[in-house]
Amino acid sequence: MTTKRFLFLAALCLVAAALNPCLSVFSLNVLKLPVYLDTVFTAAVTFYAGLIPGIVTALITATIGVYIDGAFTPFGLCAIAEVFIVWLLKPKAAENILVKNAATAATRINIFSRLMLLYIAACLTVSLLGGLIAYIWFTLLPYTKENFSAEDFFKMMFIRTKIHELPMNILSRIPVNLVDRFVVIFGGYFIAQGISRIERRLHQNRELPENHV
Repeated sequence: MTTKRFLFLAALCLVAAALNPCLSVFSLNVLKLPVYLDTVFTAAVTFYAGLIPGIVTALITATIGVYIDGAFTPFGLCAIAEVFIVWLLKPKAAENILVKNAATAATRINIFSRLMLLYIAACLTVSLLGGLIAYIWFTLLPYTKENFSAEDFFKMMFIRTKIHELPMNILSRIPVNLVDRFVVIFGGYFIAQGISRIERRLHQNRELPENHV
């Protein structure tokens, strides 16, 4: 990896990590939507650059979250788990589906199928892991939840049933993640495609003068 490429990826991780909480705060506090949307750009970096930049983006995002919330919570593990899922299951097709007629119908179907599989895997994993972390952190350990979060909209439905805390924490996250992970996976993929497209155009523009000499 060249120094220029390293600096570009470092800057990309920083920008993505800064945009994650901005989108999350905007969706929850401004749009009043019961979703997180705090890993869209982490997924985009993972789609575009791979495992390590994705993990770095997740860690930086979690660090920013500690500063914003004023307290540490281990929910950054959900983002890291999601990075691994994206890295393992992301579509392998090289075609850029943002370009008209760039990919065959079979390729588009393959990409969509892989993204749907990824979406389902991410939804289940983040719901299970997030619910487990919440149960351990806020029920078994002496920590108090200070801030309102998306799943709290749905916890009210389960409180009356006197369901156990662990399944309540998991089940209340599923409706959130059904929407949230769809935006994260598909949005992250198309953002990554956009970054790749811009990169290719810049590369082509740099080569044009040489080709015309």
